[in-house]
Amino acid sequence: MTEAPIYLDYAASAPVRPEARDAMLPFLDGRWGNPSSLHRWGREARAALEDARARLARVIGASPAEIVFTRAGTEADALAILGRARTVPGAPVAVTAIEHKAVLASAHAAADEGAPLILLPVDPNGVVEMAAVDAALERKPAVLSVMWANNEVGVMQPVREVAERCRAAGVVFHSDAVQALGKVPVRVDQVAADLLAFSAHKVGGPKGIGALYVRRGTRLKPLLFGGGQERGLRPGTEDVAGAVGFAAAAEAVEAAREGAMSRIGALRDRLEAGLLERVPGLVVNAAGAPRLPTVSNVSVPGADPEALLVSLDLQGIAVSSGSACSSGAVEPSHVLTAMGIPADLAGPSVRFSLGWGTTDEEIDRVLDIFTAVAERVRSLAG
Repeated sequence: MTEAPIYLDYAASAPVRPEARDAMLPFLDGRWGNPSSLHRWGREARAALEDARARLARVIGASPAEIVFTRAGTEADALAILGRARTVPGAPVAVTAIEHKAVLASAHAAADEGAPLILLPVDPNGVVEMAAVDAALERKPAVLSVMWANNEVGVMQPVREVAERCRAAGVVFHSDAVQALGKVPVRVDQVAADLLAFSAHKVGGPKGIGALYVRRGTRLKPLLFGGGQERGLRPGTEDVAGAVGFAAAAEAVEAAREGAMSRIGALRDRLEAGLLERVPGLVVNAAGAPRLPTVSNVSVPGADPEALLVSLDLQGIAVSSGSACSSGAVEPSHVLTAMGIPADLAGPSVRFSLGWGTTDEEIDRVLDIFTAVAERVRSLAG
């Protein structure tokens, strides 16, 4: 009998949770009204949308009026960075060098419009350097962005401290919290963030919807124009089914978070210990930093990164790589490069990201398969 494939790419996209699917179904069938319409179908859709907004707000300790639904986490980041930069023309934009491309690309777009770009360095464990944050704050940027948790290596940043320093300096603080929601406490009543980006499909909601938390009083300019939906910050007919599914998934993962993360963290630690024992020379990247319990990024010196991924996929294991294909060339991860990891380690890197469906038996199989694959790929490269 063929063994079931193993999915260890939850950081890329999590399977839709049953709570989200069940909540969405009525709005994919009989409850199709436009939430801007005044008739009963429209009022029904509006009520569901506002209920979803309130439920998501409760998960993060916000008020419903501070939640703006967007098309995705990428759009939420773009609205935060570029939308904020446009309110203070000429002021710098400060972001860490290990941000998701959604933040980095938005910061570069702001730079194209005249906002000086400040790239905040990180230490060898991927943690932002606070001296660089302080230096950036002296320049009074329109926005300073430090992600809550990194999508490639799982490093958690000192967002509470950064937020406090930004608040003291009178600077708007943004954090990409896409990977953090449902894995660690993300509360705006505990961390003084002004802007937070989220994505539904990272927590078991549907693809194609995200949200931006906008603290009351924080000024932004919209990126799109049309109707006045989402307080004028995100015009366009709202995805009611997506919002309802997002809220249901966020509530479900938050309710189960402590127990789930304890179990998953133990699995992640066992995976890393086994790989270090079985694969000579293997390196766990950012091992010295506080990390999400769900993510492990490892480098296998001497292995071809594409061969590693393809071989693992053929063996039924879904993971991601720290490398990205660009114009046919394999380039080391910008995150690992910013951490000072040399190309011979940054290139052959693999990201395992575990989730609520990961089992002990799957970790046992991965250890056996990965060990054999790494040995074979290395022998071919040598």
